[in-house]
Amino acid sequence: MIKNKLIQLLVLLTAIVPLSCNKDFLNTEPLDKISSEATWADGPLSEAFIFNVYSYLGYGGFEEEGLSAYTDEAMFTHAGRGIDVITEATISPSNLGNDRVLPQWGQLYLAIRNANTAIERLPTSTFDNDELRDRLLGEAYFLRAYYYHQLVRVYGGVPIIDRTYGLDEDYTIARNTYEECSNFILSDLDQAIRLLDGKPTTKGRASMLSAMALKSRQTLYDASDLHDASTAQANSSLLGSYSSIDLLAFTGGSQSARWQAAQAAAKAVIDAGTGYKLDLAGPVSQEDGKQNYISLYCGGGSSQGDAAAADELIFERTHTSLYTRENGWPLGGIHFGINNGPNGYHNWAGNTPIQQLVDDYEMMDGSSFDWGNAAQAAAPYENRDPRFYATIMYDGADWKPRPDDVKGLDAVNQIQTGYYADGSGGILNGVDTRESSIENWNGSRTHYYVRKFIDPDPALADNQSSAQVIPWPFLRYTEAVLNYVEASIELGQEDVAREWINKIRFRAGMPAISDSGADLMARYRNERRIELAYEEQRFYDARRWMIGSELHRGIQTIDIQAKLKPGATPHSPYRHDATVYDYTYSVVENTENETRVWNDKLYFFPLSRGEVQRNNLLVQNPGYDN
Repeated sequence: MIKNKLIQLLVLLTAIVPLSCNKDFLNTEPLDKISSEATWADGPLSEAFIFNVYSYLGYGGFEEEGLSAYTDEAMFTHAGRGIDVITEATISPSNLGNDRVLPQWGQLYLAIRNANTAIERLPTSTFDNDELRDRLLGEAYFLRAYYYHQLVRVYGGVPIIDRTYGLDEDYTIARNTYEECSNFILSDLDQAIRLLDGKPTTKGRASMLSAMALKSRQTLYDASDLHDASTAQANSSLLGSYSSIDLLAFTGGSQSARWQAAQAAAKAVIDAGTGYKLDLAGPVSQEDGKQNYISLYCGGGSSQGDAAAADELIFERTHTSLYTRENGWPLGGIHFGINNGPNGYHNWAGNTPIQQLVDDYEMMDGSSFDWGNAAQAAAPYENRDPRFYATIMYDGADWKPRPDDVKGLDAVNQIQTGYYADGSGGILNGVDTRESSIENWNGSRTHYYVRKFIDPDPALADNQSSAQVIPWPFLRYTEAVLNYVEASIELGQEDVAREWINKIRFRAGMPAISDSGADLMARYRNERRIELAYEEQRFYDARRWMIGSELHRGIQTIDIQAKLKPGATPHSPYRHDATVYDYTYSVVENTENETRVWNDKLYFFPLSRGEVQRNNLLVQNPGYDN
């Protein structure tokens, strides 16, 4: 054995000696990697580096578990995913729950580190294209601002790291105040606006307008009650007793001045951008309102929408080979359909609408829906806001052709989430219920499914394939309009607010409003809720308005029963028919997966125990001391 090892050693030394006489071998580079200097000496390689910074955006809201399930928009169907840790308020530094729904601290700081590298290296890069250099630098500033914005709206003030750290440096750093973080974000956005001014606009990449739109959102958050220290502490005893309130809110300055800044930032976006059908003199028809809304969320990504609606998207997540992570999965809105569509289409019913959202859609005449109104309670899905029909799948709603193995159970392509008399004293379970013969474990617990963001092309029977992809709207024009409305209301400019709310409503087929005072604010908040449903806005809006308890006001679902009218013969296969069946609708409280509880600590999320242990300068958020 020893002899063999000696022979091996001699062979190894013999092999090394000739190489040691040739110093060129010391200068070789790995063939599968590109050196830092080579990256910044080449325009396309520098661009590829920036594309990698984009990749931390992930899939936007198209992950399987949605942020909607943390709100009064939806319930996540499948237990055991950590959603209940947040909705039941048991979240703690040692138990953060689901790590897919919200952007994670570590991933965001890794993205920021890469953005810092680009911001440091691009000014001294040596490739010969000044326009490309400025564009990439502007994109890097935008992306750094976006990732810090994500951190700040989840945690409040965080450590500002604006340079790359070396291996031997001290990584402990204290949290900056909320005001310092906001100022840093806005400064980066101003840099992005300057650098991207006049540069080409490419879908899915940051532009000058993207930076302006994010500035509008950040200034809106800054002006909101949660980030005004005196207001926040007056509204919450937990925040009132928190000694480091400057980490969460402005402790000085004027909230009114911040609303003025928010209004100006939103108006700048309105003036610079292009909305979709916001120049109408009155409401369109119900069918046109529904189609307009479908076109908005298709964003040019479906043959069923209006390509002109793509202009509404200011910053979007697209399917492109340039900087996406996907490898056939998930392709934007296609797999949103798999994640959230009905089990009767072999989909997974992930984030199903709850009754609270359904009830907040107005009637076509602009009045509120009311279960106490006998006529409305008997036909709750008739004469509703057209956006309801574009957003929610409900019992009896028309949808796409069924997969081949399901066609025998549904010949007319209608959603079946109820229980129907079979004419023999028994009950027929709807194809899309949890009692269905089709993958019942994927059936909705709320008896609704989300339609928004699913390609409505009837050729896509199972929602699983498409040549076009629905984009995710990180920032869109109508959000800036709504920001402008909110700031105008807060500043007492009600005529301006009503004018712009009505522009949005006319496009949707809804009548003008005339509310004022507190009623106008309530109408605006509901309008924002409906227009931006499932766009990851409600989670943050309810927090900044400090109405968090509305997010966790239980989960209401609907129970739908159909009895045969006297002498009627049931349809076989079943189809919805009010001339044959008498339908009753009962609201039911559902606690199968979670019993929702609100605690004011949920206004901000905890820093993980591991982060605090690694960095003893970090101050924990209120309510998470043990």
